[in-house]
Amino acid sequence: MVLQAIKYTSGTLQILDQLQLPHKEVYQSIKNVEDAWHAIKDMRVRGAPAIAIVAALSLAVELFDKKSSLGNSQQTKEYIVEKLEYLVTSRPTAVNLADAARKLEKRVTETAAKSEDSQGSLVAESYITAAQDMLIDDIQDNQKIGSYGASWILKLPKAEGDEQVSVLTHCNTGSLATAGYGTALGIIRSLHSSQRLRCAYYTETRPYNQGSRLTGYELIHDNIPSTLITDSMAAALLRLNGETENIVAIVVGADRVAANGDTANKIGTYALAILAKHHGVKFLVAAPRTTIDLGTRSGEEIIIEERPSREMTVMKGPRTNPGDHGEPGVDTAVVEEFSTAAIGTQAWNPAFDVTPANLIDGIVTEVGVFEKDQGSFHLEKAFSYGP
Repeated sequence: MVLQAIKYTSGTLQILDQLQLPHKEVYQSIKNVEDAWHAIKDMRVRGAPAIAIVAALSLAVELFDKKSSLGNSQQTKEYIVEKLEYLVTSRPTAVNLADAARKLEKRVTETAAKSEDSQGSLVAESYITAAQDMLIDDIQDNQKIGSYGASWILKLPKAEGDEQVSVLTHCNTGSLATAGYGTALGIIRSLHSSQRLRCAYYTETRPYNQGSRLTGYELIHDNIPSTLITDSMAAALLRLNGETENIVAIVVGADRVAANGDTANKIGTYALAILAKHHGVKFLVAAPRTTIDLGTRSGEEIIIEERPSREMTVMKGPRTNPGDHGEPGVDTAVVEEFSTAAIGTQAWNPAFDVTPANLIDGIVTEVGVFEKDQGSFHLEKAFSYGP
């Protein structure tokens, strides 16, 4: 069964609450932009592509319910633009959200100009159609990213012949972070479907544990061979098991890629890139073109969101509950919080870090893999392929 983190039909939107994974599958209804804003801010939905799609569709649902009470086309356009601006504030580092808002604003502005003082329902319908198209396009783009990335990896010397390869990934970049299939995890899915994947190693991804909770959930769901490590084990993994397990690449996603290739992604990504360089392992960023921000010249211009320190000092989860025969289990009816640090601890908790372009071997998009030319990425070429 295909994993669905976003369920949408005309006028209704549900998201899989990722804070309750991997132990509970709970879908929550998103009825308006306020619901979406809080779901994004609280990280019930996360991943740059998924954030953009949920935000866009939440307004589509709201407009669907309000179509009969909307004003004229200009008033409706102004209403939509105001709501989009509000949604963008929920996660400023994720460029896909701002990119989606710009495209949707352009769409409704053009429609409003053509319809002049007619009923706002025409503008609303135009917006709803555009938002629905984003959902469809994202899945198709992710499948292309998976195919391009897997093909690039299988051309590496250590993948010659029918040799199986292993890769390491960070955070969650799969169906839970996108409309479906995934970016970096899409590459892993493509390797697995071609029977060329030996093992997908994935980090715990502290402090929110998106790796152990979400990536692990997806890999087990799809029966993909995988092994969990803590973030601090990556260096030892590459040194001790890199050759025997044929670990040929570290593959990550991105929340924003600057024009020069500097990439903002989940905290810990930068450290993995340094380890990859030291151990001679390829480092790939997988992201749709909507994540590339040509208006941001380098990583120095990227705003890094800082999260509450409590996320580092307190953990939450269901109580363990061994079964009758000693097998591991959990009691999902009892969710407990516990402290992992001394009372009074001051914590610094940036959600992202920026990996310099010089540490990145390739950026995988839905139109191909971009490598450096004479030491520099030229990502503007990614947009010469049309929409």
